[in-house]
Amino acid sequence: MANSITLAQKYLPLLDEVYKRSALTSILDTPNVRFVNANTIEVFKTSMDGLGTYNRSTGFVTGAVTGTWEQMVLAKDRGRAFVIDAMDNEETIGMAFGTLAGEFLRTKVTPEIDSYRFAKMAGTSGIGAATAADITSSAHDVLGALDAAEQSMNDNEVPAEGRILYISENAYKYLKGDVTRSLANENTVNTGFETINGMRIVRVPSNRFSTAITLYDGTTNGQTAGGYVQTASTGYPINFMIVHPSAVVSVVKHTMPRIFSPDVYQTADAWKFDYRIYHDLFVYDNKVKGIYLHRAATANS
Repeated sequence: MANSITLAQKYLPLLDEVYKRSALTSILDTPNVRFVNANTIEVFKTSMDGLGTYNRSTGFVTGAVTGTWEQMVLAKDRGRAFVIDAMDNEETIGMAFGTLAGEFLRTKVTPEIDSYRFAKMAGTSGIGAATAADITSSAHDVLGALDAAEQSMNDNEVPAEGRILYISENAYKYLKGDVTRSLANENTVNTGFETINGMRIVRVPSNRFSTAITLYDGTTNGQTAGGYVQTASTGYPINFMIVHPSAVVSVVKHTMPRIFSPDVYQTADAWKFDYRIYHDLFVYDNKVKGIYLHRAATANS
């Protein structure tokens, strides 16, 4: 029996759907990326001279326009294999594989992708950044910090439309207290809000929101569980981050999940599921100010 491509094709839409539903940064995914090969994309960059003084005798001052293709290599090639005993799912792989795939993507893949992207943006040189500060019950002015962030982005001529506010649950809690609201229905209490100053609000769990993470390789002693951890000492919790999607190239490349039946998988009487993913995020050199970071002053423990 050959590799069960039909079953892989059947469940691929499920994999994509689960990722889109649970990944907080999927709204940054870049469509129509130009791939040079399996893991390299190309981005066209241009630069040009500004205006010169028009001379009524000699006319226009000649300017120069340059354009180059910049290649960006997807650096993160991650994967994992799982084995499902044939007796655990005797008739079909529907239940076992469906549960495995859904839980794996929801609890392992998407948190890692989100965490990697936030850390990559936070670590990019030249982005807008506030003075680091912890947000606590005795020291917080989230609304004021957001006003300063917006002013910075406005001064750098980042488009106002389309900005996304990623905010930690801790900062969001205090932001709600900083904003005066009125209830539309006295019988319904809802203290939350989904936008502020035109920015979509995306709340981020603390375990996905750090300036630095360490990816485990799955084989080294102490790293066999795989996944990631937030880097201690040199990594800091993020309070909020404003991102304009045009500032980044965000690519997730799913390869076809491979499913081997017990007849093909020779090591055991079991189904084998391989999952591999290429992904990365890049910040345009000319658009670094499209990202603004406000992080904590106290490092990860």
